[in-house]
Amino acid sequence: MKVNDEHPRMTIKKVCSCFYSREFGLRSHVARNIQTLNGRIDDIVRKKNTFNFKLSEGGPKRRRTASAIDATEINGRDEDRGTIVKMLVSESSDQEPALRTISLVGMGGIGKTTLAQLVYNDHEVETHFGKRIWVCVSDPFDEIRIAKAILQGLKESAHDLNELQALLLRIQESIRGKRFLLVLDDVWNEDSTMWEQLKNSLKRGCLPGSRFLVTTRNKKVASIMGSSSTDILELGLLSPDECWSLFSQRAFFEEDSRERENLEETGRKIAERCKGLPLAAKTLGSLLRLETRRGEWESVLNSHAWEIGETESNFLAPLWLSYHDLPAELRSCFLNCADSNLLAPLWLRYHDLTAEMRLCFLYCAVFPKDYIFRRDTLIKLWMAQGFLRETKKQEMEATGGECFEAFVAHSFFQVLKKNKDDGSIIESQQHGE
Repeated sequence: MKVNDEHPRMTIKKVCSCFYSREFGLRSHVARNIQTLNGRIDDIVRKKNTFNFKLSEGGPKRRRTASAIDATEINGRDEDRGTIVKMLVSESSDQEPALRTISLVGMGGIGKTTLAQLVYNDHEVETHFGKRIWVCVSDPFDEIRIAKAILQGLKESAHDLNELQALLLRIQESIRGKRFLLVLDDVWNEDSTMWEQLKNSLKRGCLPGSRFLVTTRNKKVASIMGSSSTDILELGLLSPDECWSLFSQRAFFEEDSRERENLEETGRKIAERCKGLPLAAKTLGSLLRLETRRGEWESVLNSHAWEIGETESNFLAPLWLSYHDLPAELRSCFLNCADSNLLAPLWLRYHDLTAEMRLCFLYCAVFPKDYIFRRDTLIKLWMAQGFLRETKKQEMEATGGECFEAFVAHSFFQVLKKNKDDGSIIESQQHGE
């Protein structure tokens, strides 16, 4: 056996050298990774600047509502309207709470706000209440903003007040001896403590018979706001006839016209696809208002109409808000449901394009804003860049034509000029937003 006669200090030096070598190697590896990541980030920034991408805040935008409405343009909900008006103007009894809260509950797009607007502007309601106030609550539930909005509705100044206590005292003074109706539209808050201070202040001094009218998507919120089970009205879908009436009112300029006669059969089928949702009927009707060719209507009927840009922003936004309000674990469950395909266009309108189409679309970003594209010229430019492939079944020009038509269908392009003979697109413009 060979005896190791090295000095102990030499052994320690070798061990330290080994550890140093390994540590240096690890640091070098990390440094290379950081360098690679920095390079990728720089590349992303360069592409962002090249294609003029802009950063935007995530999440849905919540719309603001007001009380104004043209009742002549509303179809359906007559029975619901009568029910709510009766509940609002009925005489108070000893069994009723001091301030009765009536809630309209239903999914996004079902017509809660529209019904509340109809009731708010009803002549009987208008004459019954000394004061009517409309507040769009939305999310978050900002007590100070809501209190200021109530004061503005009472035609009282709130500019000099920033504390909740001072705002609530002025509200009490303004409603003393009056019977009022307060509409709280689009309520999401499930924390009862945030509502209690406002509610308790509104109770003081007002006349019996004052009412709250709440619109919400959540039955739990309705209960938190103080509605009993008998004071919660859950809105159902429109009947097929009501849906068609609403759709046709938006889609046709005149009740009796040649266009209506030619398109009514297709239009009724489109209205059926709205599944009784008022917002869907209004959105699709408005979308087709300027389209007089049956082929355009049939294209909407036979495709996923909600994938059209205008329909997305108007119809699917309420569904996206409901999804966004779910906890993370419930979102995952929701995305496994069959109805998740309704939300897909909100995120996938661009990603739904093929890789080939994405390249063609991104190439258009090098042109100035509001640039007018000639269809044939743009296809040739795509071909010159090598974005289009030729297959045994299809030439590059045909593939480019499909890309162009897809961009129009997805509302990436706005049609400016069509061929009068065959209806083919000659010129288009990229949307600015």
